[in-house]
Amino acid sequence: MISLTVNKLRGLSFTADSTLSGAIKTWVIVALAGQWAFAMYILSLYALPLILGAVDKAEKVSPTQGLNSNIDLNSAMFFAHVLPAILMAMSGLFQLIPNVRTRYPKFHRYNGRMFFSLGLAGAFTGLYLTWITGHRLSDIGSLGVTVNGILIPIAIYFAWQAAVKKRFAQHQRFAVHSFLLVNGVWTFRLYLMGWYIVNQGMNGNTRTLDGPADIALSFASFLLPMAIYEVILWGKKQRKDSIKWVISAVACFGVLITIVGVLAAGMMMWLPRISDILSVLF
Repeated sequence: MISLTVNKLRGLSFTADSTLSGAIKTWVIVALAGQWAFAMYILSLYALPLILGAVDKAEKVSPTQGLNSNIDLNSAMFFAHVLPAILMAMSGLFQLIPNVRTRYPKFHRYNGRMFFSLGLAGAFTGLYLTWITGHRLSDIGSLGVTVNGILIPIAIYFAWQAAVKKRFAQHQRFAVHSFLLVNGVWTFRLYLMGWYIVNQGMNGNTRTLDGPADIALSFASFLLPMAIYEVILWGKKQRKDSIKWVISAVACFGVLITIVGVLAAGMMMWLPRISDILSVLF
């Protein structure tokens, strides 16, 4: 038994390619868990009160501006912005899994169309809520999410055009960027809560999210994952092991901050607020 285990361990080879592949698979698993947890958060805080007709009760514990029981354009735009996030969080990541793309091409196409359509709706309603209805904590603190929202339709346009022209490598590249941009607000929550955990509280942050750390994290929430993805694409084309190991280290760094962020957001934001809303509703 011992000799068999030793032989198996000897058979394991940790190369730069295998490490990079393992980092990507780990990121998908962690992101999927984080996305589904976020979907449960949105479902509990916004969808459930709307279904039960108890939005007025949810207002008391909701941290979000715009949640109210008034039936008007602004409240409709609010729910049109947050509720589709449940579907996007539950299904969006499947677009990036190679086996799903190859074995279920029809699902990939229709799921991608839904994701793109809801992503566009989320971007436009988000910009409307931020700058038309004034659902923002500060002007400066909203610049990152605004740039993120503007980039979403641009990335989706190029991904769609590449798919129509059957340029699948180009389509995949822009589709991944679209996914990262659409999930920029989700990533911002991870980075912000992770920042609080690492610093044991606020450090360069304000309650209106316009501190230097807040602004840096709001831009990093979409620029950093996009940069890491581009570095990985470049690294896969290199032949030198030394370069591939550096790229693998970058990918592992991306996985690490995602793990910290998901755990921090789950403990500090999602689970406590889900508990609060359920206690109010039931």
